[in-house]
Amino acid sequence: MSEQIRPYQIHISQENIANIKAKVEAYDWSLLPDAGGWTAGVGIADLKRLVDFWLHQYDWRTTEQQLNKLPQFITEIEGETIYFIHVKGNGTKPPVLLLHGWPGSFLEFGSIPQSLAEDGYDVIIPALPGFAFSNPITGIIGPRRAGQLMNQLMQRLFGEDKYIVQGGDWGAHIASWMAFQQPSALLGFHINMASIFAEDIVPETEEEKLRFSREEVILDWETGYNHQQETRPQTLGVALADSPVGLTAWIFEKFGKWTDLPKLADGSPDVWSKLSEQQLLDHIMLYIAPSATVTSTWIYHGKKLEESNHFPAGTKITVPMGVAAFPDPVFIPPPRSFVEKTYHVVHWTEMPSGGHFAAMEEPELFLSDLRKFINTVITE
Repeated sequence: MSEQIRPYQIHISQENIANIKAKVEAYDWSLLPDAGGWTAGVGIADLKRLVDFWLHQYDWRTTEQQLNKLPQFITEIEGETIYFIHVKGNGTKPPVLLLHGWPGSFLEFGSIPQSLAEDGYDVIIPALPGFAFSNPITGIIGPRRAGQLMNQLMQRLFGEDKYIVQGGDWGAHIASWMAFQQPSALLGFHINMASIFAEDIVPETEEEKLRFSREEVILDWETGYNHQQETRPQTLGVALADSPVGLTAWIFEKFGKWTDLPKLADGSPDVWSKLSEQQLLDHIMLYIAPSATVTSTWIYHGKKLEESNHFPAGTKITVPMGVAAFPDPVFIPPPRSFVEKTYHVVHWTEMPSGGHFAAMEEPELFLSDLRKFINTVITE
């Protein structure tokens, strides 16, 4: 192992854990009137249920012990701290890089890395810069630069060996920029959120136009968080960094709205039909405990500063691309015809179920599709 890469074990101080719990316990619910279900944001009754679990049943130390059984490492690249998990295969297959997004974490991939390692792949699952234990970072890092850092991480681990990238949410954004910036390093990339395209392409077919008109209506309601984190993350951070319950509401709302969930009679998402308190709090604690609440929002500001929400006009990505089109209730998958205006699509699957957190929601569908894509690109 390179001296630049060091084994890592998680340990959040007992003082920190006690401070977090004290703030949760002290939250004054009388300051929060109920606007009615999930009509104006997070459902207060569901938030109270999650907080009650936190106070009376949740134990971070159990999660910490489980995480510390994983092969965890840390390194510095261009002065930035990068934490990652490395599940080793037998060396017969190309490496695979799995990238998460916000407000998820590397936990989204569950047992998928182990399954891929059993197939022979070395699997790398980093925390994105500024997320979880990829802290501290020196300043704002957008998705374009994050892609450069991820490529350097893979080169540090595997030299000039080509690799596969998979990503959702920011992971998809970063994977797409990696295909643009380092095409010779990638065998292919597989994403479950196609969202950045050459800036000069426009919807042409009726299917394409309908999709973008539907999306415009949905995003008008659902992306206030994006504008705030893109433009004024520090102001928001002042509140979120000091209030574990506030951050929990901010994140929980996204899991409730972005997961493919059945609806209750009043139109609220039936969050507990597919999500658990333990699962949600494990993700949330990876923001709070390592003091990543604020730095995780910087990637949105970085996107705006980099202007990395689209590729230059005329861009045509040549790296083989696979798309798992899960029925994300907010970020609706675009038609394949539109994606192919920018990308070299060699694999496309319309998924029957699963939302924004695809690897977590539908791990078997996700893993099967990723395997099919990888087999396609390594046998070409």
